[in-house]
Amino acid sequence: MNSIQDKSIAIVGGGPGGLTLARLLQMNDADVKVYERDENRSVRVQGATLDLHYDSGLKALSKAGLMDHFKANYRPGADKTRITGEDATILFEDDFAATDDDELARPEIDRGPLREILLDSLQSGTVIWDSNFVSMNEQNGAFRLDFKNGSEAFADIVIAADGANSKIRPYITPVKPFYAGITALEGAVYNSESVSPNIHQLLSGGKIFALADGKSLIVSSKGDGSLVFYAGFYADESWAKDCGVDFSNNKQVLAWFKKEFAGWADIWDELFENSFIFTPRLQYCMPFDQNWIALPNLTMLGDAAHLMPPYAGEGVNMAMLDALELAECLLSKDIPSVHCAIAAYESKMRIRAVETARMTMEQTAALHSPDGLDHMLGMFQQNG
Repeated sequence: MNSIQDKSIAIVGGGPGGLTLARLLQMNDADVKVYERDENRSVRVQGATLDLHYDSGLKALSKAGLMDHFKANYRPGADKTRITGEDATILFEDDFAATDDDELARPEIDRGPLREILLDSLQSGTVIWDSNFVSMNEQNGAFRLDFKNGSEAFADIVIAADGANSKIRPYITPVKPFYAGITALEGAVYNSESVSPNIHQLLSGGKIFALADGKSLIVSSKGDGSLVFYAGFYADESWAKDCGVDFSNNKQVLAWFKKEFAGWADIWDELFENSFIFTPRLQYCMPFDQNWIALPNLTMLGDAAHLMPPYAGEGVNMAMLDALELAECLLSKDIPSVHCAIAAYESKMRIRAVETARMTMEQTAALHSPDGLDHMLGMFQQNG
């Protein structure tokens, strides 16, 4: 008998980590519900494509029995990577999917299809939509969860999978993330082939890393014919409020780009001329020395537990590996209680997260240094 026998489990957050955990638990007959703030599954999922790694994201999907579905939905060629300077001259390109080494391959899949695969793998009624978490209270060793729409739920075990701005994390620890010094301005271009043909051709269905002057511009293609891009730069934490730019006015944003990314080739203007919604993404990271005492029936995974910048591509992979390791602990017949399972999972997760966060922060600093382009070229050429 495992420690969750006859216990109800609430997962708050229906991202890849939370849904992967729900799938793994349901495969072992656990009583689990996922509470997701989106109104329904048809809400557009924004963001760049995800590259899943052999020893984390892909490993979790394999354990969940979903690799055939993944192979039917991933985007061959989307991991083609081109590195340029500010003049858009291609200095290096690689296609990880072409490698014979599975451990180096990092197949790409859009967030939407990955979410659909995971949702379709769950029993009907597992996900409770329009459940925006507000608060919870412990009652007789279990939790009552209250949601913005006035509904409530009860569970013996609660798992926070509610992302960077987790509302459940403060119930576990008061430690907060620190600002990493970098802000990334996100934009999206739809129908890129027709409206931004030069960038579309340079992108070639994959992704571009353009680096110069301590700044980055990362562009990724998506399966629906759109692209998403992130302009990364050092800025004060209050930049988005103080800069005076109206992020709903692409003419103002383009003027900002021409000034702050002075000397960059005109080809990049296509991005800012054809994106009509821009979102500043301040980059945060959890302290490397964060620690907390394991609670008997409450834990967290993914960004809620170990938020870090995206410049090493580890976020979704870490969340899915968290889900796998937490499921293994909760389902283990050798671990006597939920409390012990949570403690075992968190101890291992924190060690792994610290190593990854240190590497990610080093990578973030290196890419946004004056030698960022040389650093990235050296890194890819070494791996190639």
